[in-house]
Amino acid sequence: MNFETGVSLSAYFVLMLGIGLYAWQKSTSNISEFMLGGRQLPPSVAALSAGASDMSGWMLMGLPGAVYVAGLNAAWIAVGLVIGAWANYLIVAPRLRVFTEVTEDAVTIPDYLEKRFEDSSHNIRVIASLVIVIFFTLYTSAGLVAGGKLFEASFGFDYRLGLVITAGVVMAYTLVGGFLAVSLTDFVQGCIMFAALVLVPIVTLSELGGWTATQAAVTAIDPDYLGWFSGVTALGIISSMAWGLGYFGQPHIIVRFMAVRSVKDIPAMRRIGMSWMLVTVTGAVMCGIAGLAYVTSTGTPLSDPETIFIVLSQTLFHPYVAGFLLAAILAAIMSTISSQLLVSSSSLTEDFYKTFLRKDASQSELVMIGRIATLAVALVAIALAFDRSSSILSLVGNAWAGFGAAFGPVILLSLHWRGITRSGALAGIIAGAVTVLVWLYAPFTIGGQAPSSVVYEIVPGFIISAIAAVAFSMRSKAPSPEMEAQFDQMLSQK
Repeated sequence: MNFETGVSLSAYFVLMLGIGLYAWQKSTSNISEFMLGGRQLPPSVAALSAGASDMSGWMLMGLPGAVYVAGLNAAWIAVGLVIGAWANYLIVAPRLRVFTEVTEDAVTIPDYLEKRFEDSSHNIRVIASLVIVIFFTLYTSAGLVAGGKLFEASFGFDYRLGLVITAGVVMAYTLVGGFLAVSLTDFVQGCIMFAALVLVPIVTLSELGGWTATQAAVTAIDPDYLGWFSGVTALGIISSMAWGLGYFGQPHIIVRFMAVRSVKDIPAMRRIGMSWMLVTVTGAVMCGIAGLAYVTSTGTPLSDPETIFIVLSQTLFHPYVAGFLLAAILAAIMSTISSQLLVSSSSLTEDFYKTFLRKDASQSELVMIGRIATLAVALVAIALAFDRSSSILSLVGNAWAGFGAAFGPVILLSLHWRGITRSGALAGIIAGAVTVLVWLYAPFTIGGQAPSSVVYEIVPGFIISAIAAVAFSMRSKAPSPEMEAQFDQMLSQK
């Protein structure tokens, strides 16, 4: 690492830790503050926090790498995500903000589902919490893999040392400052990501002589490279677009809807969030396209396509600026890891410890347990991430599908259909999660191919989860009059 780049990264680390200390003073006196920031996030912070925690290292590494290798047809994932995020803001955000506050100030998704369905058996809470902890541990490990690759590719560090450094900084500000620290750092990180994904593709295109020259260069390599439909089947497009379905069930994203200051702030949050997303996703795709043209024309060595953003940053920019751009990757990685750690720890604290072990635990005790749970999840994720060969996009895709299929249909139905019952919700969560796991790991093939190679696992998972939720709801006892009245009360307050 050269001196100038080191200075930029050091300044970034100090800023993140400083925000953590500020948040520690402002919002960690009780569990609602530690887990939701007291539901007082302004729309700008909530929007960029949702975006930054959503996109993670795949935005600056996974997506550019996929486009670099496969061409523009890999961008169907981005199209699906943009549509899904927009729909999430419209049909989930407003009602979830109201419903979670009305249901006795629910602070986690399992907590909300239990109270929404009056589940005194705690079965929904336990199953939902298990899904969150299992899939978020995998998701967190994907972020740590990205951190390890960043330090390895940029500074020649050992891969494992890089992931430990990444995990250490994230754990420090998350443990100290809780949700407010995570949201404020996400806001700063979102700004850094935005600037980087505008700057890098523009400078690369300029270096190549503009878009026309870049287009000619990649077309010379592969005439079909810029074709949206080249080399991809209808089922492949559906699989890529289906990433958008995952938004409805991502706890670390929809928890931002629960934390925004007021339901009246949702439209502003949507405008800010979608504008940010459109620009950054376009920039990531352009990094892949321009990166292929640059590497091919200059002979720049590239051992891993997922590091194309890193290579462009180090090659085209002054070391001080390169340090800032590398901080953008760290920002993407850390924003997602911190959100996932906090959601996992909140589930372990609120949904297991408080519910089954210490119902009368004080607020300070719950905050302490939340910090211990954060550390425990991080250590398990570090152990899983020690495998250097792991693909960032593959790990993220698996976890994304698990959450989307398990929670997406149930969350949507709980907000929009009075008829869904406790049995239906439980069946939907289990059916979605099991379908995804079977699709990934069961020893059978479809036409000689692994099921996940034929169609993205979220597609069958989401469909089966929705069918199970509706079918079991129609066959089970109808919601009580009290529950129906509560549902109507929620709608009246929207």
